Amino acid sequence: MIDRSLPDFPWDSLAPYRARASAHSEGLVDLSVGTPVDPTPAFVQRALAEAADAHGYPLTIGTEEVRAAICDWFARRRGVPGLEPTQVLPTIGSKELVAWLPTFLGLGPGDVVGIPQVAYPTYDVGARLAGATAVVVQSLTSLGPLTRATTPKLLWLNSPGNPNGQVLGVEHLAKVVSWAREHGVVVASDECYAELDWRPGQLGKATPSILHPDVCGGDHTGLLSVYSLSKQSNLAGYRAAFLAGDADLIARIREVRKHAGMMMPAPIQHAMAAALRDDEHVAEQRDTYGLRREILLEAVQRAGLRVDYSEAGLYLWATREEDCWTTVSDLADRGILVAPGSFYGPAGAQHVRIALTATDERIRAAATRL
Repeated sequence: MIDRSLPDFPWDSLAPYRARASAHSEGLVDLSVGTPVDPTPAFVQRALAEAADAHGYPLTIGTEEVRAAICDWFARRRGVPGLEPTQVLPTIGSKELVAWLPTFLGLGPGDVVGIPQVAYPTYDVGARLAGATAVVVQSLTSLGPLTRATTPKLLWLNSPGNPNGQVLGVEHLAKVVSWAREHGVVVASDECYAELDWRPGQLGKATPSILHPDVCGGDHTGLLSVYSLSKQSNLAGYRAAFLAGDADLIARIREVRKHAGMMMPAPIQHAMAAALRDDEHVAEQRDTYGLRREILLEAVQRAGLRVDYSEAGLYLWATREEDCWTTVSDLADRGILVAPGSFYGPAGAQHVRIALTATDERIRAAATRL
């Protein structure tokens, strides 16, 4: 029997701290979850309404419109030219894709899935659902001598990282691609925060993609890029995401999804295409998060926390070099709820993740309390 036992849902354990933080005289400031609070752009809402007469079944492969928009966006925003429509696939949010990718690729008992040292929990869950084993890959050398039993069939990268906001540069990514090809490993790169890069000189520029020519030499064999519009376009409720890369892998994944009925609703596809064609709203949202980040970063540091990495994305990865639950408890007493780093693996045991996804008023309230 395949062991698909799943861990407890981590956020359930925050309930008592949420209750304590909610009792604050000036109310709760919830910085524990990275869910957008700003409105979905009006033009995207209009696009959704335009496609509301969706009486027929949508295609799993996606409409010509949305596939063309994805290809154009990769060329314009990620520096990845020449993608063909057969190399992209819309998905019902990125989390379901992360959770089911090992299964789509045919992994099972005895197979290894490599995940980051500090990682979004769904990478591990996806391996478990397939009956495979998740192994933390701190570095390529940390795997030790490779055998058929220890070589990952699938290696997850996450840049910019959730929770720590670490960005993997072109040279690092190129080394991973070279190693993966030498050992026959599929590399899936979760790049959902790429447009939110806070490094000096990078404003308005996206972080490197696994599909960039400088990373892979223009050859996308064995490579997959995962992306979502939840953050940059406030479309979390639309479940609007996509996959791009190796055409053969995309075809295999598409075939399974066809059998399973995993089809993005047609109105969502039309709305996603509209969002992908517009860069202005992304820049405006990035500026909004940038101002919130400046306020919160200064307050967090003045409160005695050190912020590590946090070069991009929607979180501050902060520590007092104490047990993360001690920090969570202290902040809850101030009416501020954050996520303990232990949710993301043992390496996060002394950090907390502080989200920028709160209103301007709540961000200022948090800064004042800190």
